Amino acid sequence: MRQTLALVGLACAGAVLVAPAQAQTAAHSFDPAFMDKSVSPCQDFYKFACAAWIGNNPIPSDQTRWGRFNELANHNRDVLKQILEAAAADPTGENRKVGDYYASCTDEAGIEARGLDPLKPELARIGGLENKADLPVLLAHLHEIGVIGFFGFGSQADFKNAGQNIAAIEQGGLGLPDRDYYFKTDPKSVEQRDAYVGHVARMFALLGDAPDAAAAKAKAVLTVETALAKDALTRVRRRDPSAVYHKQTTAELAALAPSFDWVGYFRATGAPDFADLNVAEPEFVKAFGAALGILSLDDLKTYLSWHLVHHAAPMLPKAFDDENFAFYSQVLSGAKEQQPRWRRCVIATDRALGEALGKLYVAKAYPPEAEKRMGQLIADLKVAYAADIRNLPWMGAETKKRALEKLDAMARKIGHPETWRDYSTLDVVRADYLTNSFNADRFETRRDLGKIGKPVDRQEWSVSPPTVNAYYSPLHNDINFPAGVLQPPFFDPSEDDAVNYGAIGVVIGHEMTHGFDDRGRQFDKAGNLDDWWTKDDARKFETRASCIAEQYSDYTAIDDVKLNGRLTLGENTADNGGAHIAFQALQRRLQGRKLAPIDGFTPDQRFFLGFAQVWCENIRPEEARTRALTDPHSAARYRVNGVLSNMPEFRTAFACKPGDAMVRPNACRVW
Repeated sequence: MRQTLALVGLACAGAVLVAPAQAQTAAHSFDPAFMDKSVSPCQDFYKFACAAWIGNNPIPSDQTRWGRFNELANHNRDVLKQILEAAAADPTGENRKVGDYYASCTDEAGIEARGLDPLKPELARIGGLENKADLPVLLAHLHEIGVIGFFGFGSQADFKNAGQNIAAIEQGGLGLPDRDYYFKTDPKSVEQRDAYVGHVARMFALLGDAPDAAAAKAKAVLTVETALAKDALTRVRRRDPSAVYHKQTTAELAALAPSFDWVGYFRATGAPDFADLNVAEPEFVKAFGAALGILSLDDLKTYLSWHLVHHAAPMLPKAFDDENFAFYSQVLSGAKEQQPRWRRCVIATDRALGEALGKLYVAKAYPPEAEKRMGQLIADLKVAYAADIRNLPWMGAETKKRALEKLDAMARKIGHPETWRDYSTLDVVRADYLTNSFNADRFETRRDLGKIGKPVDRQEWSVSPPTVNAYYSPLHNDINFPAGVLQPPFFDPSEDDAVNYGAIGVVIGHEMTHGFDDRGRQFDKAGNLDDWWTKDDARKFETRASCIAEQYSDYTAIDDVKLNGRLTLGENTADNGGAHIAFQALQRRLQGRKLAPIDGFTPDQRFFLGFAQVWCENIRPEEARTRALTDPHSAARYRVNGVLSNMPEFRTAFACKPGDAMVRPNACRVW
């Protein structure tokens, strides 16, 4: 189960960002050709740094946004394609499983020929539910194969004892992107909700239901999900660790929803025995129990059948895959057409066998010297961060001492796991994509549940090596940089220090700062939820954090939709802190040396340009709206202008004056 607090990442935690159909090579970190020098850097630095790139890089028709993240992800997937095609061409080789999984996904003719046959046993299992008492065993099976109905169940590190894994229940089972989608009454939200009902009806029609029956089932699905969403926590509320940590006994859990046989469910999952667990959202569990008490058996079957076909749609014949794409990618995000099949299959194989494929990617695309250079950069950032903490004018000595201890204890993982995951128990058959997907989900579910009651493996990674992202884990107190992100535009050995510190250096500082943002600061050096701040310093932190929240809440994402400064607070704090710390680290690295300009820009200016050009991006209006409502990261232009307008070092580097748009009169700063 993906936990709400496990990762806080640079882009989309744990995600490899989507890339377009055409192949490209990774670009340099900084390119003057991307700039529009007719724009004043003091009025709109994002446009100054990126306008030419934006104008020359329209969004491909199979994409919802296109930025330099995507360029790199595209490059990585081209590498993975070569690896997978070679593996698929050698079905008896040592890389058979990744090759067979990829081959089963690309076998469109075979998928069409099999039709619904691979899904029918699961539909029959749901259809055969004779009474509600049998639901726990059915639900355990569906959860095992990746179908998240009603709630999620898995393992997580105990917030109060971060070295130990415990069981956890959390809210789930919604088909729309967020619980608020079920209740917003503005015209666009109503339109999207109606489109969702139409989509669900069409999926039931594809399963064989008559139009009236399919429409009735779609309405039933919306009714069930709305009942669940009513007591689900908002994304902002879930950002508070104390709001999603409620350690209870299994008996206390049962009292929340007595109509569900929890003991029978846990037994059916095959999880190790346990006496207590984290019930992340108790009110949601109550809502589940209440809904279960009033739902008809037919409505239960309808709801579970919907979530089964929704989960399986990308592995089913083209009609299902296209209908799934039409709602989730076109209606919600604005994509014009599907990505080519091979690219979707690269993504799917990475998701299913991430470390098996990642091992091959590392051997082909990750130079060993990158790890050494990253080690130096991280060391430089740590020194700069420690100096920043010691010099903070608003923080008292006691809290500074604890903050420095946490920084010193912050571990790092670079590139790839030290020990690769063993996939020997995962069954992969060359001729059945859906079965392979179910088997991969089953493998991962069992692996995850097997951790309950065991010590936390702090060497485990939460993303695969080719991933274009980085993340911080508050429960591990570690920063993590997979091999996939350690390439241009983030990390470029051919560039000068200024550009690298502005690109990957800010990424490093960003992840470090997550340890001290509004969520991360609540965990101590060992990863335990522990209030180590003095009350006075906590108040001062909140005042400064509120400044950032209010700043970003003023930014418009699209039309009348503004960013949610509280939802994006952690990422905005990390962006601002990361840029400040990385700039200080660069000054220490240069040690006051007067270096000649390169491309007409001083080292300080190149730092800010290297930072800004990482975020050059185009985005569709539909995607901008969806992300404003659901993404904890701000829009790209505000990740640049919002940060730099707070930095006096930026104003000095480009000789900006009070009154310029890039000079905030009341600049915000936490770290």
